[in-house]
Amino acid sequence: MDVRRAVERYSGGDPAAGIESWHAFSFGPHYDPDNLRFGAVIACNEERLAPGAGFDEHPHSHTEIVTWVVEGELTHRDSFGHETTVRHGDVQRLSSAAGVRHVERNDGPTPLTFVQMWLAPREPGGDPAYEIVHGIADSTPYAVPEAGAMLHVRRLGAGERTAVPDGPYVYVHVVGGEVRLDGEELGPGDAARITDAKDVEVVGVTEAELLIWEMAGFTSPSGV
Repeated sequence: MDVRRAVERYSGGDPAAGIESWHAFSFGPHYDPDNLRFGAVIACNEERLAPGAGFDEHPHSHTEIVTWVVEGELTHRDSFGHETTVRHGDVQRLSSAAGVRHVERNDGPTPLTFVQMWLAPREPGGDPAYEIVHGIADSTPYAVPEAGAMLHVRRLGAGERTAVPDGPYVYVHVVGGEVRLDGEELGPGDAARITDAKDVEVVGVTEAELLIWEMAGFTSPSGV
């Protein structure tokens, strides 16, 4: 198990424009050849947008983009005509495939924080697709078969326990609160990369929320 702390993330964004970004993997100008990916995960970015701030239209391709809102409301618009508002508890996925453009903004009156995770698909190309699942439950994993991955959302009370899925690659990201994972205490923004996970358990030190990726195996990078 490789624990990565929130303070180790690369900072980015444009604070003057109301955008703060924290990157868990090599990203943009923060190139680190030893931190390119884990399993299918090639990015785990925490984005903080002030009211009225956002990312203007920009392209993606050959990437599965999954978004989890922590607080506030995210406005999504893309080149295929989708326009949605994403709130806490929703899972949004944009399968960029052969190419798509989108806009992400905070059109609300309060600050917005969201975690966006990029996964490399097993095969490049295909047709872009969009999906949003409202109010996902802890007991309902969200499958991204294109990347051979499954997202588990876990919410724990203090003292509550839950099993981490067994698998060749498991990525655990702490959204909020504090947990104990295999003897390590993790707080908001901390993450653990577990190889060949088996019989691993996580315990809530406080009330906590986790995003856990269960991945079948390694796939080759195919672009962003």
